[in-house]
Amino acid sequence: MIRILGATAVTLIVSLGGSDASAHRAAVGSAAPPDIGALLTAARGAPPLICAMAAHNLPGYNWGSWSDAPVTPLSSDAARAFRTDDTRRLGDADVALLMDGLGSSDACVRELSVRFLGAQETAKVNDALASRLTSADASTRELAAFGLGLAEAKTAADALIRSLRDATAGVRANAAWALGRMESGRALSSIVALFNDGDEVVRSAAVMAAGRMDSTSSAAALTRVLEHDQSPQVRRLAAWALGNLEARESATALANALSHDGDARVREMSAWALGEMEARSAASALMTALKSDADDRVRETAAWGLGQMEQRSAIDALGDAVQGDANARVRGTAAWAIGQLDDRGVHAPAGLLKALRDDSDDVRLKAAWALGQLEDTQAVSAIKDALDKEQNTRVRQALVRALVKSGGSSEQSMGQLLQSSDPRVREAAVRGLVGRSSMNPWPWPWPRPRPMP
Repeated sequence: MIRILGATAVTLIVSLGGSDASAHRAAVGSAAPPDIGALLTAARGAPPLICAMAAHNLPGYNWGSWSDAPVTPLSSDAARAFRTDDTRRLGDADVALLMDGLGSSDACVRELSVRFLGAQETAKVNDALASRLTSADASTRELAAFGLGLAEAKTAADALIRSLRDATAGVRANAAWALGRMESGRALSSIVALFNDGDEVVRSAAVMAAGRMDSTSSAAALTRVLEHDQSPQVRRLAAWALGNLEARESATALANALSHDGDARVREMSAWALGEMEARSAASALMTALKSDADDRVRETAAWGLGQMEQRSAIDALGDAVQGDANARVRGTAAWAIGQLDDRGVHAPAGLLKALRDDSDDVRLKAAWALGQLEDTQAVSAIKDALDKEQNTRVRQALVRALVKSGGSSEQSMGQLLQSSDPRVREAAVRGLVGRSSMNPWPWPWPRPRPMP
């Protein structure tokens, strides 16, 4: 049975972020790592249920073997007590406790309560939360909108639309966020009206909500936000929204933001948006950013964008980045982008061949993969030389693939590879002997995931 617990016990839960939060921190580069000492202090003596919830939030994929590991420090009963399915089937007594918890003076109790309630997905709970949107207490209204968003309670859409005019900024922000999660199209005009809200958090929530709607009718308003909002965070979200909507009419504005915005986070997201919508008209802006932007993440995302749009005219710029960029991530993504061209008429640029000697295993892997994609017979000699020296197994696999697809897989060379002490190299050689088609799409290196909104 769920019981509302004090802040000392649950500090553990709200302080730890899951894998998505870790990716977000890496993307924006703005959050400090957790205070491990404080977390371990909070964990000492905490109830098993709280420990199970905290473990659920640790980096990894969901439970990270909670469900099938035979022996863990916590009892299996504690693990089972926080299964997702179980938290969505709470009894009336527990739901009543959680509703009372919304009014607690303890922020951790309120956080726990609203998250459990948002997972219930029952009409009774949703109606109870919707009724609290008219509470005299602003924090209760904020929590109600938050819970309805977690539950994606579409029956509460009208009440949430009315809450977009609430006098309290937190209520407006949470209502916009909730409506965005529901993708409530009839709320769009009211959400767009919040783009001029005086509160940055409200504008951020409204812009993100508009970006989740299945409509580009907000593109013009989002473009104005990108061009004129004073907050870099809001401008970044506007770029994300335009990319997510694939609003190609905004490509010129995004290219201008990529070239001129003073905040690297906005430029990075603008590059992502242009690649996401495959706006080839903006290829020149992406190439300029790849060559000269001072921020590593912007250059990397520009390379990714050029790869997304398979822009053949960018091959020289990408080749220069593979060879000359100071950042290994940029070099690797530029190599991957060349491979995305996947055009048999393209000769490998000199920079891609030189990347086979890069200090980074990842760069060499992506360069070898790209050469396999291009199938350039003129690259066979460089591939063979690299294969003679390469020690990394995955890179050797990719080089064997490149050799086969580039027409360099003579019976003699394949025979030598079949004698390799590395089983993966022998497997690659067998694949090569079977035929070129057996080499697709393996191995397949991916660039870094897109920047988070």
